[in-house]
Amino acid sequence: MRPLEAVLLAATVPAFLVLAVRLPGRARHLRALALLPLPVLAVQVLVEGARWQLIPAYVLSGLLAVAWAAGWRRGGRVAVGLGVPALVVAVAVPLAVPVFGFPRPTGPYAIGTQTYHWVDPDRQDIFTDDPGDRRELVVQIWYPAEDEPAAPRAPYVADGLALAPLARLMKLPGSTFGYFDQVRTHAVAGAPVARADARYPVLLFSHGRGGYRQHNTAQVEELVSHGYVVAAIDHPHAAAGVVFPDGRQVDMDLRMLDRAFIDSVIPFLAQDASFTLDRLTDLDRSDEVLGGRLDLGRVGMFGVSLGGAVTGEACKNEPRIGACLPIDVFLPADVVEQGLRQPVMWISRDAATMRREGWSESDVEETHGTMRAVFDRLPGAGYIVLVPGMYHTDFSDFPLFSPLAGPLGLRGPLDPYRARVIPDAYSLAFFDEHLEGRRAPLLDGPSEQFPEVLFERR
Repeated sequence: MRPLEAVLLAATVPAFLVLAVRLPGRARHLRALALLPLPVLAVQVLVEGARWQLIPAYVLSGLLAVAWAAGWRRGGRVAVGLGVPALVVAVAVPLAVPVFGFPRPTGPYAIGTQTYHWVDPDRQDIFTDDPGDRRELVVQIWYPAEDEPAAPRAPYVADGLALAPLARLMKLPGSTFGYFDQVRTHAVAGAPVARADARYPVLLFSHGRGGYRQHNTAQVEELVSHGYVVAAIDHPHAAAGVVFPDGRQVDMDLRMLDRAFIDSVIPFLAQDASFTLDRLTDLDRSDEVLGGRLDLGRVGMFGVSLGGAVTGEACKNEPRIGACLPIDVFLPADVVEQGLRQPVMWISRDAATMRREGWSESDVEETHGTMRAVFDRLPGAGYIVLVPGMYHTDFSDFPLFSPLAGPLGLRGPLDPYRARVIPDAYSLAFFDEHLEGRRAPLLDGPSEQFPEVLFERR
């Protein structure tokens, strides 16, 4: 919760009490405290910005002022009759859905970010009926940066209302994620790249169905803080909503709810990764910020859910990708048939946890079966990392959104700190060993540090 939000909620408590409790005659002037929330409200909205979670607090502030203006007798009845439930709701809602923060990355580097819009002139967008529509991407890049402690931090999602399709899929109001622009990350937009003589390995990230390029920001920031550049691809029509620089918004194609359609477009989405690598090559030649800083001889890719399937497909097709990390997803049939040639790590969970979450037996069997089929035929290094107690949403930023995620069954029973640290540690170790050439003891076998992990390697 932001500081002025806390002050506003705190101010409503004495404002309510001075109206609800009978005061002796000499203390009746204290009833003017009923007006205290109004100036605090004004300052909070001006400084921090309004958000829907505070609407009950805003309404309560007005009710208390009305009760005071109506006089003590009627005010007392209004305060008691309406104030108690209003006070409970006003405090509970912003606590349940706070302006959350991201865990501080553990690496030595600060973080910068830039966002790019690219059009592929050679590729028709198969999601539309117009053969003249070219494929357009929005790609956000995070990179190791010079530390600028006083610089403003970039928002999590600049236009949270673009995620309305995701909210509606979750049976929530379209404005649910509108406050994401008030959530701050650790990145500074346009910050200078760290160490003028350094070139950094590059990781591509692919989001889940109905997701968005930022939905693994905590994991991305951890990797970047250890010296990686991460380019996250917004896949238009597969993402919740993609906003282009001219203001156009492309929402998720509802055909993405059909599994057969998903299977048919995974190869097309994987081509977004190859196109992104082409554009990154151009950036390395001429970009004002990133020029000369991208080591495109050391490229990895990771993705969650649908993005993990896209990652597998891209790794099959793209020789420039040297390390492959699909997270909690099946692999496409052609990947299973042809296999993968580069080092691969799977991060997922055991079948019992999937069933506990409510996954169907066919989904459980497909996820584990396709993973095992490719793993068993890898020509080189391979790793399976299963984390009992993690749910599908635990592999993204979702558990950060609300402290009620656990009680509501929206995240797994594993301690949330462990659920965040374990995938971060294994993904960093994997890329360190296979892109940076640094030995990662975590990959040698079962770990005393993470005894709950079911680990297997080739």
